[in-house]
Amino acid sequence: MDFHRYCQEKCAASGSSFYYSFLFLPAERRRAIMALYAFCREVDDVVDECHDPAIAATKLVWWRQEVGRVAEGKAQHPVGLALQDVGRSFSLPTEQLLEIIDGMEMDLTQSRYLDFKGLSLYCYRVASVVGLLAAEIFGYRDRQTLKYAHDLGMAFQLTNIVRDIGEDARRGRIYIPMDELKQFNVPAADILNSRYSDNFSALMAFQVERAQRYYEQAFAQLPATDRKAQRPGLVMAAIYRTLLAEITAENYQVLHQRIALTPVRKLWIAWKTWIFA
Repeated sequence: MDFHRYCQEKCAASGSSFYYSFLFLPAERRRAIMALYAFCREVDDVVDECHDPAIAATKLVWWRQEVGRVAEGKAQHPVGLALQDVGRSFSLPTEQLLEIIDGMEMDLTQSRYLDFKGLSLYCYRVASVVGLLAAEIFGYRDRQTLKYAHDLGMAFQLTNIVRDIGEDARRGRIYIPMDELKQFNVPAADILNSRYSDNFSALMAFQVERAQRYYEQAFAQLPATDRKAQRPGLVMAAIYRTLLAEITAENYQVLHQRIALTPVRKLWIAWKTWIFA
């Protein structure tokens, strides 16, 4: 089996906007980021597609062991073999790969967050750590770029939360902090039962505004010397910020549907951003 092809197909099949940000990379970096993304998809799918938490937990234990095998040069899974291969050229610390699994595992034990501080730990593990690893793959000269990568990861995850709120609710999960639901007088039952209200719109506007602040904060921390190398993140940010604008324009109608950009539009945004970033 061609393990890099497996990762490419995994990325393409996901329909993720991230795929479009990888297309313009040189082959070696593209293989590495697709291996990392395929790893994230594999462990995320364990949680989302396995309805028995005990079985999902067992599968995540297997993936922890596979990360250990990657470090030892004894990987078994196609994604593990791909990570093992690209690890010869790029720094993908075992500890950070395991921390991504830690984040996915939180979904097995926690379906609500009391406040943004608690949610931030989840976002860090499932997104900011990925951003830090991606920054290593894309390359940087100034360590300030790692602060950019951290905050950009947070922005991406906050965007995902807004986009997927209805889909997550159908899985019994609400990522909007409970104190913010209370602040905007939106009962959890409204989200679980797809009930819209002016209060819900105000709550979502607050979530979008916070995500946008993280984008701005990330951009402000990206050194000019690393801007070209980090263009994939800028491409992804352009796609995701366009998505947030679409969601806002549709008055946050995200409980009963998943608002998304078309593949052609994503590709256009990706090309334009890559050329002019």
